[in-house]
Amino acid sequence: MALVGAIVVSLTTGATASRPCGSLNNTSSRNFVYNLLELRWDSADPNAKDKFATISAQLSDGMYPLYECNAEWPESWAGWYLGGSNIIWSDCIWTGASAGKDKTVSFAVDWKSKTMYLSHTFACSDRAGSDGLATGLLTLDLDCRNNTITEGTSYCTPKTTTTGARPSLSFTTTLAPAPLASNTACTDNKKRYQSWRLEKWLRQYQMPPASETPGSTSKPAADTGPSFTLTSMANGEVFDCATSGKQGTAFKGECKSASSGSAGQASFEFDPELNILTVREAYNCGAGAAFDAVGIAYMQAACGRDYNSDMFTCTSDPVWIGTEIV
Repeated sequence: MALVGAIVVSLTTGATASRPCGSLNNTSSRNFVYNLLELRWDSADPNAKDKFATISAQLSDGMYPLYECNAEWPESWAGWYLGGSNIIWSDCIWTGASAGKDKTVSFAVDWKSKTMYLSHTFACSDRAGSDGLATGLLTLDLDCRNNTITEGTSYCTPKTTTTGARPSLSFTTTLAPAPLASNTACTDNKKRYQSWRLEKWLRQYQMPPASETPGSTSKPAADTGPSFTLTSMANGEVFDCATSGKQGTAFKGECKSASSGSAGQASFEFDPELNILTVREAYNCGAGAAFDAVGIAYMQAACGRDYNSDMFTCTSDPVWIGTEIV
């Protein structure tokens, strides 16, 4: 099912980021534009242990770089978790260069087809208490070359115009209708694109002094694993998620719905070595109508050492997590 956007009741008050969402009964599409100022993909370093490819981009809805987008994953995955059918979403960080209109901006790249996907969420300026979600895509025309600095690697950037100028590239994103209510029938939920807004990310662990030094092999100890909240962008349902254990190096946890009679059950897995978060929401609609929604996110939480302590605390701004491609 292709995603064109959604609107969900906001849990955040006093937000300044906003865009017009229009009337609930308005059937005409509402579009927004984001300019892609810069883009660069770097292949994995054959001498590095992780074999990660990296992609970076700059976005703006005006003159200034407004969001910095970065992600990395094993090059063989080509933007898909384990090289399978779940694309990896990553959040874009606000630069502070200008007043942003969005609460979250996220992107994903299908490196096989050279397609970049974009999503952004925002408060509805003309509909108090509601949030909007809009998405779009852009096919990339790239010029790829061998890297003369790091032997055995390559990089790609957008092709220049015939005059050698930087190309003018932009996303057009589209807003979709209002979401279902949290108590809507399960079979109706199945017809909607499933995604979530993650908030209140918290993780703590211990690391010895000088562990941040480049080349250090120290690993976190006494790691709590993450806790956070999820808000479904399909129906507004809220889940409280907490780590309950580990399987190998990955943390696993359950998410409890804040409402009674929920048709969905959510869980998660977080791989701290890859910084990959997997969210699953299972709907048991009965009579063979059950379905699962799976979202993958590359988490870029900021971790800082607590004052006069060997404890690190990791937090994150709100992050949007999508499921299938838009």
